[in-house]
This record gives sequence, structure tokens and C-alpha cells, in this order.
Amino acid sequence: MSTHTATAPAAAPDTTPGPRPAVRPGRRRLAVVLALAAGTALLFVLTIATGSHPVPVAEVVRILFGGTADDPRWTVIVEQVRLPRALTAAAVGAALAVAGVQMQTLFRNALADPFSLGVSSGASMGVAAVVVGTGGVAGSFTGNLAGLGRLGVVLAASLGAAAVLALVLVLSQWVRSAVTLLVIGVMIGSAATAVVSVMLVYARPEHAQQFVMWGLGSFSATTWPDLHVMLPVIGAGLLAALLTAKRLNALLLGEDYARTMGLNVRRSRDLALLGTSLLAGAATAFCGPIAFLGLAVPHLTRVALGTSDHRALIPASMLAGAFLALACALLSQPPGTDSVLPLNAITSLFGAPVVIAFLIRSRRGVQGVTS
Repeated sequence: MSTHTATAPAAAPDTTPGPRPAVRPGRRRLAVVLALAAGTALLFVLTIATGSHPVPVAEVVRILFGGTADDPRWTVIVEQVRLPRALTAAAVGAALAVAGVQMQTLFRNALADPFSLGVSSGASMGVAAVVVGTGGVAGSFTGNLAGLGRLGVVLAASLGAAAVLALVLVLSQWVRSAVTLLVIGVMIGSAATAVVSVMLVYARPEHAQQFVMWGLGSFSATTWPDLHVMLPVIGAGLLAALLTAKRLNALLLGEDYARTMGLNVRRSRDLALLGTSLLAGAATAFCGPIAFLGLAVPHLTRVALGTSDHRALIPASMLAGAFLALACALLSQPPGTDSVLPLNAITSLFGAPVVIAFLIRSRRGVQGVTS
């Protein structure tokens, strides 16, 4: 007598009409990160290839990977002029974006940005003090400041930003509310801006004009010696942000809830302030105050990812900030011309409409920093 093992019939495919299941959050985040990485790499190459003297993209890639270009002049243009500019744009964009994420989370305010604590105003005050307190300035402002060269600008901006940061950190010891500290930072920034305005009254007209040009921001003034200082500082700030992702996630739920979870809120706040000031201060010292990126990139990244989890938000914001900064650098130097457009004009005129349209068309919208 033979026996047969009963087998269940194969399930028929579900042909019931209806909405398809939503994309898994993990897959969506991975797709966003991969798209940003690919776009950033593409823009990095295009930023190097375009300019007053275009360089073929194939030659740019060959030079970047250590090959020899067909024309020796292309090697000089890429290695000495455009590669530092592209590296600066990518690093500063990532720094300001991550600093913006930290600020908006720490203060639970959608309008907070890296310069809300007055870091930018402090850097401007340092540079303005050098402009007023020194004699003649030969050549470009960023190229030769009172005989101190490029180092003079960087040191002046760094000292000004550090002075404001020190004042904010001292005052934070007596302030428990993050919102109050934000208001204090805004007031300190306003006071520093007022001091700059008074200083410029006593500056020579040509020096004041050069200061205004510095305030428009630029990725083109950095050199390899500058990058040897700037890149490690920004790298340390980005690494610190990645290591504090869990702390920032706890702060998303409010300071009181974070305390119940055993988080030292004051220490976490001070670490976030220090990291933000490190990133924003380095960016401002070398490139001038860069608008828009620190405010808008976190919002765009949250909408794209569909989450405010900092374990995904911080890496994605690094790439998004680098992507948009490279795009602005590309637009600021029209191909085939020697003209250079003000960087802050590009970031505002190009970026603000894009952000508004993106947020309005988003089904979720972004309000504050809640997921």
C-alpha cells in the first residue's frame, strides 16, 4: 500500500487591486544615502572640470587617480587651483549641515542654524578688528592682510569666534533652558554685529569694501596649507557629531525626558555647542560666513529620509551639505568666463526657492525637528 505525502498547493499571486506596500524605511534611507553619494561624487568632478579654462572630465578623473594628463597645464589647474576649491566646498558644506542638525535638535527650533550662537558674528568682529587696527592692505583682502597673509584672516576670525563661544559656554552654566540660551546667543550675535558696524565707520573705505567682499563668502581662497588645518578640524567635529547621535536622539524627546533616561543634559548640551562652534568656526574662518546651508540642509534631509533618527540623519546631512555646497560652487563660476559670482548670493537665490518648493510639495512637511 503506497502512501502519499500531502503537499499544500502553491499560493497564487495576490492580484487584488490596491495600494502597493510602502517602501521599507531602511531601504529608503539606503537609497537616499547612495543617491547623495553618487551625486556628490559627480558634482565634485564637475566642479573641478569647469571654470574659465575647462578641463575634460576624463582628464580630471585620470589626474585624481594619479595619472598623467595629456596637457601638463591641466594638471596644474586641477591640483593647485580647483581641487582645493572642491575639497573646501565639500568639507564646509558637510560641516555647516551637521552643525545645523545639532543646533535644531538641541534647541528644538526649526529656525536655528550654526550661527545662532553668534559664532559668525564673532568671526566677523575679529576680522573687522584687524581691518581697523592695521595699516595698508596690499592686494586682495584674503591674500594679504596687514602683512600676515592668509593666516591673518584665519587667526582673526578664529579668535573672534572663540571669544563668543567662550562667553556662551560661561553663561550656559547659569542657564537651564535651551531656549533661553538660544536667545542669549542671538543677542550676543547682534551685539557683535553692532560692534562690527561701529568698527567699519573708522576703517578706510577700501578696507571696508574688502571686508564686505569677505562677508560674501568664498570657497576659492583656500590653499593646500589651509586645508592641512581646516580638514582635520572639520573631521574632528564631524566625528564628534557621529559619536553623539544617541545623545541627540534622546534630546529630541525633550530635556526632561532625557533626564529620566539618565542623560546628563548639561554635558550633552555643552558638547553639542562645542562641536557646532568648532564646525561653524572653522568654516567661517577659512571661507567667510556661508548662508543657507546650515539652516536648510537638515530640513531637506529629514524629508528625504523620512526620519529624524540622528544615526541616519547625520551621515546623510554630511552628503547633502557637500552636494549643495559643490552645486553652489559650480554655479558661482560660470563656465568659460573669468567672473565669479558672490557665493552667498548663489546659496540664497538658488537654494531658498528650491527649499520652499520642496517643503511645500512634500506630503509630510517639516515642522521643528520631530520625526
